Amino acid sequence: MTHMGKPKTIHDFYGFPQELFDIEYSAPGDPGTADRISRDSADPAIHPDNELWGLDHGSWSVLRHMYPAADIPVVQLSLDMTQPSEFHIALGEKLKHLREEGILIVGSGNIVHNLRRVSFADDAPPFDWAIEFDDWVKQRLQDGDFKSIVRDARSSAAGRLSIPTLDHWYPFLYTLGAADKSDVLRFEYEGIENSSVSMRCVSLETE
Repeated sequence: MTHMGKPKTIHDFYGFPQELFDIEYSAPGDPGTADRISRDSADPAIHPDNELWGLDHGSWSVLRHMYPAADIPVVQLSLDMTQPSEFHIALGEKLKHLREEGILIVGSGNIVHNLRRVSFADDAPPFDWAIEFDDWVKQRLQDGDFKSIVRDARSSAAGRLSIPTLDHWYPFLYTLGAADKSDVLRFEYEGIENSSVSMRCVSLETE
């Protein structure tokens, strides 16, 4: 978890246009909130990261569109890739109380994210398996069936193609864990781009 007043912008990718490497997102950090999260966390413990990391593209690529002025404090949580899906949704549930303080919990990634199959052709049609899995997740969300999302996401061929690696999937589970039964589900955006990347945006909030 980032623990610095001025987190640096990290460009943790390669092979993309220089314009992306030139982006700097200068949002402030919030060491006080990070300290409190670390102090109150146990099983698992959430440790503060002092100056070792910063805001990588999983954060700034989304936040720069939501908050272009970079005027909100940001704390980024790392992923423990050694842990299963159940761990990540449970950790999200432990962070749910932060919402009562007006802290927005954002999980960034893509429900369908297969760069090995991506197409950069104009108006590239989505793969059938990408549509199938994106629709499957949408239906589970509408049914409130988060358990199936956690347990069965990669049980189908479409799921395995849509989630070839888990780094873009796990952040989604944090937001589901932090959700409340009274939350209103909205799909802020739907669509599949470059054949194999779902841009579905989901919000869960109490009215």
